[in-house]
Amino acid sequence: MSTRSILKSSYVLVGFTLISRFLGLARESVKAAMLGTTALSDAFSVAFLIPNLLRRLFAEGTISAAFIPTFKGYLSRNDKKETADFLSAVFTFGITVFAVTVFIGIGLSGALVKIFGPAFSQDVYSEAVFLTQIMWPYLAFISVAALLQGVLNSLGIFGPSGFTPILFNLSFITAAFILSPFTANPARAIAIGVTAGGIIQMLFQIPFMMKTGMRFSFTNLKKAFFHPGVRKVMRLISPTLLGMGAYQINIIATTHIANRAGEGIVSSLQFSNRLEELILGVFIVSLSTVILPELSTDAKKGDWENFNKNLVFGIKVTAMISIPATVFTLLMREEIVSLLFKFGRFDDESVRLTSYALMFHISGLFFIAVTRILFPAFFAQEDTVSPTVAGIVSVVVNIVAAYFLVGSMKGGGIAFASTISAFVSTVILVFMLRKGGKINMNAVLSSFSYAFRFLLISVCCGVPLYFTKDFVYGVFSKIPAMSAFGEKIIREFVPFSIITAIFGIFLVAVLIIIKDENAVYIFDRVARRLKWKK
Repeated sequence: MSTRSILKSSYVLVGFTLISRFLGLARESVKAAMLGTTALSDAFSVAFLIPNLLRRLFAEGTISAAFIPTFKGYLSRNDKKETADFLSAVFTFGITVFAVTVFIGIGLSGALVKIFGPAFSQDVYSEAVFLTQIMWPYLAFISVAALLQGVLNSLGIFGPSGFTPILFNLSFITAAFILSPFTANPARAIAIGVTAGGIIQMLFQIPFMMKTGMRFSFTNLKKAFFHPGVRKVMRLISPTLLGMGAYQINIIATTHIANRAGEGIVSSLQFSNRLEELILGVFIVSLSTVILPELSTDAKKGDWENFNKNLVFGIKVTAMISIPATVFTLLMREEIVSLLFKFGRFDDESVRLTSYALMFHISGLFFIAVTRILFPAFFAQEDTVSPTVAGIVSVVVNIVAAYFLVGSMKGGGIAFASTISAFVSTVILVFMLRKGGKINMNAVLSSFSYAFRFLLISVCCGVPLYFTKDFVYGVFSKIPAMSAFGEKIIREFVPFSIITAIFGIFLVAVLIIIKDENAVYIFDRVARRLKWKK
């Protein structure tokens, strides 16, 4: 696939994902208003964290690292029966594993909460256990949804997978408002919305799956387990399982550290992380989702020239997005947190805690984003060992750094530890790309020098923002508002929009003046697409 085709496919994902992420912000705003950074919010954060950890293994790790490359191999053989047998075996085996995991997880909820929330009072502990049990089924439904997504993405169909998160966010928000009056607290209503969202995401993709002509049926479990395709998926995922084990230890350790750092630290870190994931989810995940099947195809064909071209293009686009976003967020972090989350129980102290964590979280955005592009390069070559090794090392670095930094920096120390570990992971992955001799390392390294140049450009564009920010906000602060909502719009949203526009205009202008080839190419493609639509 050409860079043009990659961009074209990304448009669909970016469009849906952009809507989804804004709804995600609305979701987090609702959560912030109802729960704030209180002990109840910490209980919900820990409860949702537990099944969400395994979701990342079943719904993300397995699909990216093992299923898509294997499924692309079956598709290349053009044998419909063989492909159908593989899908039947995978879905039979997967659904069985997901169901058993959920059943066991519900029974072990109490023990798991004790590990993640050791400083909880008895009341908070009991609530966290109950919330965990409500949300465990979410794991099974979202994992099946991920398998369906893997099939569709492998076939070049990206729209449904981009749309399903919208349904999840709507389920979350709707449940929060409608069910809260009928539950003991808002956290329980939100937990029900989480599980319902997983069900909806799964059901939504089934018609699209059927439309492709791909069929599967449930088969004998023994037959499914010994199917060569399933065994290959398991072989490819085995290193990822090891890495996931390390990742779980990382989450347990850092959550344990955060829980002991004080009330509200766990929640503030989660809100901060959500803002970081907004950018990752809208642009970088969309790009990596499109690139993986194409890199897999290039690897199967032995077309390493196109493989390298797509990889380097992905890294450069990542730099174009993540680095300006980092600089902008660093300068506007308090305003961003206040605008999005300062409602109800989310007060000034909550803003302070979250914006402080955000400062350190966002500093590692580029490195986290790059790993999302580098991982597919390894997965496409059916190499899951290298990303696992990088992951394990970064986990160790993260835990050690968090332990030493939390004392003096509290939540900021934990956030900064994640940035340090992301940097270490990136360095290791780039070094490991040399293995096999198929990657053009000169081109890859030049893409990182390109990223440094983009950092200088972004800093220059941040200068007028720095000097105009207080003036713009000061002007609108004097305008009277008739309501709390009106005050939010006039004194926060409008000046924020103006500042964002100033930064964006300066950035685009600089890129056009210096004739950055990647930026010019993307601008040209977007302009042509808009002209074509008109």
